[in-house]
Amino acid sequence: MAAAIVQEGRLLVVSKKAAPDMFYLPGGKPDAGEEASETLVRELAEELGVKPMRTRFLAEVEAVAALENVPMRMTVFEAHISQVPRPAAELAHLRWASGREQDLVLAPAVRDHVLPLLRRRGAIAPVRPHGHTPAART
Repeated sequence: MAAAIVQEGRLLVVSKKAAPDMFYLPGGKPDAGEEASETLVRELAEELGVKPMRTRFLAEVEAVAALENVPMRMTVFEAHISQVPRPAAELAHLRWASGREQDLVLAPAVRDHVLPLLRRRGAIAPVRPHGHTPAART
């Protein structure tokens, strides 16, 4: 289970202490007998000290796991938070990302599936062609 948390057009991504330069969505695997919503609440509390609000299913994502390099399936929920997230447990860092940062390495599932989906929905600004400057507003 993973949470796509977007605020002000930016997606919350986290890195783990084991791989601090690779950024993922916050979340994790369910415990035995745990429902998806319970997993999301537990993982966000453990990793970020926040409680998700207004969660809804976003997508089932199939991609190659960034570190293990094996196929994986991830259930992604859109979630909102009202608290300030802080990395805890196995997390090293968190960032609010547009997906256009040159210094940010995103996991393939986030880069190739989640960000494009959020852009299509208008939650994150689309990537502009290189050299494009938006027109000035008058």
